[in-house]
Amino acid sequence: MEVEELKERLFNNLSNYTQEEKTEIEKAYELAKNLHSKQYRQSGEPYITHPIEVAIILSEMKADKDTICAGLLHDTVEDTDITLNEIEKMFNKDVAILVDGVTKISKLNFSSKQDRSLANTRKIIASLTEDVRIIIVKLADRLHNMRTLQYKTEFKQKENALETMEIFVPLAYYIGAYRIKNELEDLSLKYLKPEEYKKAEETHLMVQEDSKKCLEEMLFNIHTILNDNNIPNEIKSRTKNIYGLYKKLSEGNKLEDIHDLLSLKIMVDEINSCYLTLGLVHSKYNPINYRFKDYICNPKTNMYQSLHTTVFGEDDRLVQTQIRTFDMDEIASYGLTSYWHQNKDAAREKMQHDLKEKYQFFKSLTEINTTFGDNQEFITQIKRELFTDKIYVYTTKGDVIELPIGATPIDFAYRIHTDIGNSMIGAIVNDDKVSIYDELHNKDRVRIITSSVSMGPGKDWEENAKTTNAKKKIREFNRK
Repeated sequence: MEVEELKERLFNNLSNYTQEEKTEIEKAYELAKNLHSKQYRQSGEPYITHPIEVAIILSEMKADKDTICAGLLHDTVEDTDITLNEIEKMFNKDVAILVDGVTKISKLNFSSKQDRSLANTRKIIASLTEDVRIIIVKLADRLHNMRTLQYKTEFKQKENALETMEIFVPLAYYIGAYRIKNELEDLSLKYLKPEEYKKAEETHLMVQEDSKKCLEEMLFNIHTILNDNNIPNEIKSRTKNIYGLYKKLSEGNKLEDIHDLLSLKIMVDEINSCYLTLGLVHSKYNPINYRFKDYICNPKTNMYQSLHTTVFGEDDRLVQTQIRTFDMDEIASYGLTSYWHQNKDAAREKMQHDLKEKYQFFKSLTEINTTFGDNQEFITQIKRELFTDKIYVYTTKGDVIELPIGATPIDFAYRIHTDIGNSMIGAIVNDDKVSIYDELHNKDRVRIITSSVSMGPGKDWEENAKTTNAKKKIREFNRK
C-alpha cells in the first residue's frame, strides 16, 4: 500500500480525536517521514510504512495521542540522528519516555550480541513497572513485523517467531490483549512449524465452513429469545484460532471433543442481564454442567470477565457460549488497552494503577526485577515463573491465585500474605491435610493452617518454594 494511502487509513481512525491531538500526530508523522526518507524495508517499501502501520494498530485500540506519536517515532532514535532530548523538546517528556522504552540499548555498551539481546529483553519486560504503554507500542511493533516476516531469511523468521512465542505472547496475555495474542500465536506457528500450521489452517477452514449453518441458526435463535425478553444484545460467532486448534489436536484431543472449538459471544448491557441470558440460553440448549465457569464473579488473573457455558447446539455440536457486558467484551478483546476507550482522559493513570493493584503477575515481575541483577538470571526466572504454563488454585473464599507449575503451599501462603507464610504450620488441600512441600495442582482449593507460636519458616522451605516472592520472604525471615 502506498504511503499516502496508509496515512489516510491512520487519520480516518482519528475522527474522534481533537484537532489539537491530530495536529500533534501529523507533526510526528512528518518528522518520522523525513527522518526515514532514505531508508527502505527488506520488502522494498519505504521504511515509513512500518511506523505508520504500527500507529494504525495503536489507533485501532483508541490509543492516546502520545502513544500514537511514539508509535510513529519508535525507530527514529535507533535508526536516525535524532536524540531523545530533541523529541522531548518537539513533543513532550511522555513521548520521549515511550520512544526510549522501545529503543534498543546501544551496541557500544556490550561485549557480545547475546548480552545486548538479554539487556534489551529485560528492558522491554521491566518497562511494565514504569509505563505499560511501552509494552503496548512494542506489541504493535512486533505484530506488524510478524505480519511482514516473509521478507526475512528463514533463520530470522524462526528466531523472531520463537522470541514472539516466548516473550511477546505471554506479555499480550498478561495485559489481556487477546486479539494481539491470538494473531501472534498463529503467525509464530506459521514460521516455526509450517507443515503443522498448514494442516491446522486447513482444518480451521473446514470447521468454519462446516459449522457455519449451525452457528448462524443458534445466533438467530438466541437473538430472537433475548429480543423477546427485552434484553438489548449483540452476538458474534467464532472458531478457535489456528494455534489454539493445533495445540488441542497435538495434545491428542479429537476435533469433536474440543469444547471451545465453536463459540458464540453474547454481549448485553448489564451484569444482571448476563445471568438472565444464561438461563434463557439453557432453556433452549442443554448445557454440559461441568463446563460452566463464572468469570464475572471470579475474574481471571488478567481481569477477563465472562460467563462460559458449553451447550449442545444444533446437530448436537458442542458450542461454548460466552456471555458478558459490552464493557467486559472490550476488556476481553483488548485488555488494558480498552481503558483508552472507557477512561479516555485518565486512561494511563488507571492502567498503571490497576496493573499494580489487580494483576497478580505484576507483583511477581517486580520481585524478580529487584531480586535478579544479572540479565540472564532475570530472564530465566521470568520464563520459569511467569512465561510458562500456570496453575490456578483457590482460597477458601473462592479467590483465584495464579502460580507456576510445581508451586507448593509455601508459595501459596506467601502469595496471600507474608505473615501467613511466616506463621504457617500446615496446609489443607481439597479437605485433605497435606505436606507443605507437596505440589499443588490446577483447581485445588487451599487452606493454610497458621499458629501464633509457629517457629517460622524452616531452612529447607526455600528449596521447596518455586516463586521468587516466597524464597525472598523466607530468606528475609531467617536473616532476622
